[in-house]
Amino acid sequence: TQSGFVMLTNNIGHHLMVHPAMIPRNLKLFPYICGNRMLSDYKPKSNVKDSYKILELEEGCSVDDIRNSYRNLAKKYHPDSGSTTADSEAFMKVEEAYRVVLSDVATKKRSNENNEEEEDQFKSKAPQHRHYLSFEGVGFGTPSQREKQYMQFRVDRATEQVLEYRKQRLESQYTVTDLMKAKDVRQSKKVKITQAVERLVEDLIQESMAKGDFDNLSGKGKPLQKFSDCPHIDPMTHNLNRILIDNGYQPEWILMQKEIRETIEQLRKSVVASRRNLGEPMTPYRQKQWNRICEQFTEDIRKLNKRIDNFNLVVPLLSRQMVHFSADKEIVRAQKTYEALMENREASNSDTKENEEENVKRFGWKSSLFKWLNL
Repeated sequence: TQSGFVMLTNNIGHHLMVHPAMIPRNLKLFPYICGNRMLSDYKPKSNVKDSYKILELEEGCSVDDIRNSYRNLAKKYHPDSGSTTADSEAFMKVEEAYRVVLSDVATKKRSNENNEEEEDQFKSKAPQHRHYLSFEGVGFGTPSQREKQYMQFRVDRATEQVLEYRKQRLESQYTVTDLMKAKDVRQSKKVKITQAVERLVEDLIQESMAKGDFDNLSGKGKPLQKFSDCPHIDPMTHNLNRILIDNGYQPEWILMQKEIRETIEQLRKSVVASRRNLGEPMTPYRQKQWNRICEQFTEDIRKLNKRIDNFNLVVPLLSRQMVHFSADKEIVRAQKTYEALMENREASNSDTKENEEENVKRFGWKSSLFKWLNL
């Protein structure tokens, strides 16, 4: 170097600067290549293609690939590495190929730089062995100067990001404010319309009262009739509930309970009617029809049980809750109902036949007389 020190490199790429007087005489030294300059006057004997083959590389590879390949081969063939594949001659070839390849890469790089018409604004002017101090390509000069320029660049970038964030936040706030204003305007219009309708209705009622349209009401001036004489019930609450019920306003759970009861009655009547239509005897075809009817009945019962679950969630009293219906029990019940109807029908038919026979015995001569007269 210019200061008189020598830069040493070990087999894994670490650098050390020492004075020549401190170097042992028996130490094997190899020339160090810094960027595109060779620090020795050694002239390589091998050509570029062979050097790439020795390093197991292809032309056009990067400097990092060259260094990684050189380190791996140096660990493998260096005589002081203690490896079983250590070979001084092979290591000398690897060293020579490494210098040749680096020189070729540096030459190509210089030619490419000369062909470029414009140079990058933040192109590094530091020595190549300081290339790792990139600072994102910002600045020029020595590493310390580039570091100061890079710090200023980061400050400027952070300032721009903060300003952009504040700008976006303000825009979003203005957008939300505009939406809230529009919503408030719509709400105020709705309130104004509601108030106008209420005033109009009140004016119409007062006008009708002034004209005497309400004087002919039968209950004018009379108190509301008590619908319940139970002393434990609030009369006002009971009267209000009765008025609501009379006008069709019933609680949800009451309507659901009524609907569930009507539905189960309809299902029971329909399954009994279906069984009656099939009649007797139960042939295989009629049995299949009955099975399909039972399957549909089971599906209807399942849907009804879901409605019962919804009813139990809204009913205010535990004592008013309902249990699920069993499809099997309902089918058995329908079968028994059908059998009872058939028995009653047979009994009524037998009674009718007996009455007809008695009438024939009692009024037989009269009926024959009527027949003779008709003839």
